Amino acid sequence: MKRQKKDPIYKSFGYAFEGIWAVISKERNMQIHCCAMVLVIAAGLFFKISLTKWCLCFILFGLVMALEMVNTAVESVVDLVTEERKPLAKLAKDAAAGAVLIAAIMAAVTGCLIFIPELMDF
Repeated sequence: MKRQKKDPIYKSFGYAFEGIWAVISKERNMQIHCCAMVLVIAAGLFFKISLTKWCLCFILFGLVMALEMVNTAVESVVDLVTEERKPLAKLAKDAAAGAVLIAAIMAAVTGCLIFIPELMDF
């Protein structure tokens, strides 16, 4: 799919937001990540966490959600290319899913490091 000229920047942002909305509305794991983000934001407001901790939380929100979107893109492209079970297709899908899992586990561990001391002091 080759474009003749570049789209205006507002159209590029529009395409990006369409992609974000498509993943949020269709992918259960992204919905789980969004719920977790809302809960972490609520906990952060309740415990009045520091700016540094907020920055860490938002960096991790972005990392997990961006990787979930890349995972969805990889799965979609692999499914578009082949419906057969092939070792390389499986590797691509599993590796992308593994990247999300690693980021989500690290985010959860970091969340525990941030919020367990807050709970202990409560």
